Amino acid sequence: MDSRPRYRRILLKLSGEALGGDKDFGVDFDLVRKISRQVKRVHDMGVEIALVVGGGNIFRGKDVADVGFDRATGDYMGMLGTVINALALQDGLEKLGLPARTMSAIQMNQVAEPYIRRRAVRHLEKGRVVILAGGNGNPYFTTDTTAALRAVELEADVVMKATKVDGVYTADPFRDPTATKFQRLDYLEVLNRGIDVMDSTALTLCMDNGVPIVVFDLLKEGNMERVVSGDPIGTLVATGS
Repeated sequence: MDSRPRYRRILLKLSGEALGGDKDFGVDFDLVRKISRQVKRVHDMGVEIALVVGGGNIFRGKDVADVGFDRATGDYMGMLGTVINALALQDGLEKLGLPARTMSAIQMNQVAEPYIRRRAVRHLEKGRVVILAGGNGNPYFTTDTTAALRAVELEADVVMKATKVDGVYTADPFRDPTATKFQRLDYLEVLNRGIDVMDSTALTLCMDNGVPIVVFDLLKEGNMERVVSGDPIGTLVATGS
């Protein structure tokens, strides 16, 4: 593995389900520690790291809409869940001696800084990991879209989408043993074929601004460092792939 990082600044997208591990609800703190160790090793390579975290292990706004409750209210409840996850990650990173700041798109000054782009960039330049919570502050948007938006705002070199599988497949590899993995995909191919990478708003943001997306398995030790070093693991989504 090449020790020289290919990317100077990354946006790591973590789902809430990833932080929940095998739990039906809540945070798996052993998994938080494992993720924190990987983040620290990449940080030690000289890479600036921003994280966007979901809240699906705690609450999903769409779920309440499906049973007749107000979608916007449900989405705001989900945004609060992302703050819980962000604070868990912040503590996990700080326990390793890595400075981290939680910034929220919804103001809650007692527990998180307000998200201000220039302040977030300054934290990154100072070597702090920035954990971005609260979605983008608006209902009806996914945390995938938030990840793409923040990557563009913060001029990240790549969006690294951490999942429980080692890339994007032709079908669900857990259900279909004949599913094959894509090594590279073009944004338009993903959009036109409806391949499940990120939602269309997030993909379009990345495509219009030339931000590549790498989908990879975070739970395999060392994978995050391999992606940052440019090793061909996971699936790369970019123009002309």
